[in-house]
Amino acid sequence: MLVLLPPSEGKAASGRGAPLKPESLSLPGLAAARAAVLAELVELCAADEEKAREVLGLSEGLRGEIAKNVELRTAGTRPAGEIYTGVLYDALDLASLDAAARRRAGRSLLVFSGLWGAVRVGDRIPSYRCSMGVKLPGLGALGAYWRGPMAQVLPEAAGDGLVLDLRSSAYTAAWKPKGEVAQRTASVRVLHSQMVDGVEKRSVVSHFNKATKGRLVRDLLVAGARPKGPAELVETLRELGYVVEAEAPARAGRAWSLDVVVTEIH
Repeated sequence: MLVLLPPSEGKAASGRGAPLKPESLSLPGLAAARAAVLAELVELCAADEEKAREVLGLSEGLRGEIAKNVELRTAGTRPAGEIYTGVLYDALDLASLDAAARRRAGRSLLVFSGLWGAVRVGDRIPSYRCSMGVKLPGLGALGAYWRGPMAQVLPEAAGDGLVLDLRSSAYTAAWKPKGEVAQRTASVRVLHSQMVDGVEKRSVVSHFNKATKGRLVRDLLVAGARPKGPAELVETLRELGYVVEAEAPARAGRAWSLDVVVTEIH
């Protein structure tokens, strides 16, 4: 099983470990693309702080993130699973998993990134600021930039198993499973169900959507679940106590759509 996750906008501080070693990152087929994004991002942030703030979409209060990007090649690193923070990663709580579940996380979780393309949670990276929605002056919109490299690398990373897609829309732009891979891909959204004047109303609540996805991944890792395809994933999630509504694709070569329906927000 390969689980596709979004990163977090906010990130933990860079660690005290050795500086970045690009050759040590997973998915080596992305190395050239990573080097190009890294070079332009560092140059942009070192040359013109105001322009960098505009390109990166940063408020005045986040100006310090620019200096962080300037030091990307020399800053300390820590595992990506520690760098990414926020609601989804708090709910996932990788640090508290037992050894077996952490090994499963290392094999199955893939975090998409505007800077790195995608990394595994054990890859050592520095803290940075560069979302997939950024449009770098030389490379253009990163979502479009990454499509070519991802199309070459991700099908192999997916292997012949289930692909569980929990990415936000900005990060789905970088890779859309196609053909046979798409047929074993399940895209999940979380819906909050509540009764209003006797009528059920459903809505997407951003904070709870992220938290539920984090808990869902955690539960799969702890259970050691290994669903082989979307249909088995639906049954597995139901066994774990989730209310799941599934829609098989109408045509071959399309992903499954799964709704996880919740009634409590926490």
